[in-house]
Amino acid sequence: MSRLTDYLLVISFDCLSSLDFPIIERLPNFKKLLERASYCRNVETIYPSVTYPCHATIVTGRYPKNHGIVNNTLLQPGRLSPDWYWQRRHVKGTTLYDEAKKAGMKTAALLWPVTAKSTIDYNMPEIFANRSWQNQILVSLLNGSPLYQLDMNRKFGHLRNGLNQPELDDFVLASTVETIKTRKPNLMLVHFVDLDSQRHYHGFSSDEAMAALRRHDERLGKIINALKESGIYDNTTIIALGDHSALDESKAVKLNVLLKKLGFITVNHDGKIIDWKAYCKSCDGSAYIYMKDPNDTESQQQIEALLEELVKNEENGVERFLTSSEAREKGADDKATFMIEAKLGYYFKEHFDGEYIDEIQIEDVREKRYTFASHGYSPEKENYTTVFIASGKGIRPNIEIPSMHLVDEGPTFASLLGLDLGKTDGRAIEELLDLGVSS
Repeated sequence: MSRLTDYLLVISFDCLSSLDFPIIERLPNFKKLLERASYCRNVETIYPSVTYPCHATIVTGRYPKNHGIVNNTLLQPGRLSPDWYWQRRHVKGTTLYDEAKKAGMKTAALLWPVTAKSTIDYNMPEIFANRSWQNQILVSLLNGSPLYQLDMNRKFGHLRNGLNQPELDDFVLASTVETIKTRKPNLMLVHFVDLDSQRHYHGFSSDEAMAALRRHDERLGKIINALKESGIYDNTTIIALGDHSALDESKAVKLNVLLKKLGFITVNHDGKIIDWKAYCKSCDGSAYIYMKDPNDTESQQQIEALLEELVKNEENGVERFLTSSEAREKGADDKATFMIEAKLGYYFKEHFDGEYIDEIQIEDVREKRYTFASHGYSPEKENYTTVFIASGKGIRPNIEIPSMHLVDEGPTFASLLGLDLGKTDGRAIEELLDLGVSS
């Protein structure tokens, strides 16, 4: 398989929506990128449309049911802060960066989800200290490339303010620019979260979200300048993409409150879960319902009856529910007994105390107990697609792809690098590839 480019740079702007396209096409650096780019402003995301499953899909070309990253966080009933799918071992099958490494290419990743403890050469994984005794820098070092991360922290650590945005993305940007200039990786995966954070805590179309788009444009410009200064711009393919969109919400649905009342969740005198038969695992705009004993048909029938009642009344916030086999058809986790979808204006939380539905107050959002916008919803929701922009070596210019799917991105990247991802759920979008160019 011939290789179409020497360097592939994939920049994920988390939560970049199709609705942002009319805005970014007027911003100076996105506008410049689009001048010789091919693009799709209508990319269907996956289900559930949350960050970790999306990014695993981007580098595998497979649905969550097949690559194994079915949510952001693990099923750990009752934990206030569940662990995330941080590590490469959670991904089933191969990835773009695995195949690039096998082919002798130099690889780098900055805050790309689900890459901890991978074989990426220069790896700063997205992971955080989730135990009281853990230290953030030490956790990052142990799960990524220690010397590389120490170098980036020494040079740019002053830009960070914990995990807060936009400072974290400013640190990632400085590290990206330095990595391009000093390491010149053949495959580089970069994940920016500023826009996603602003939308969560201020709303989809908030001034803060619009300011994040402008910051992303500046970041894009600095990355392009770094490619030029390093002398590899003409031999590089630049990809700018989103993973999902988001929708505003004002009410939090806590199905576990009902499950506890009905005896499916048991708590002790301190209010901690000591046992459970069924548990609602949030994916924000959707949720899985897992049975501790998949053969407990009596409980399953009771929960199905409950869901049927909830769907009848719009004020319950549940738009519909899927069976395990129906969830699998959508690409989601068939190990869940049911999957539920939130109505517009609602999203799911795992809390099992208080009322079934909470009206979200600004104080709750300031304290980061709740948000004003979420994702995780079904790709079938209206105005919920994301974008894909490709420019540079190996890309035919000025072609608009009417529609594509997130699972198509991995195979397209593999074709650019002359790699094979094996069996995928998507296809390479050959319409935008300049197949007459090869390295």
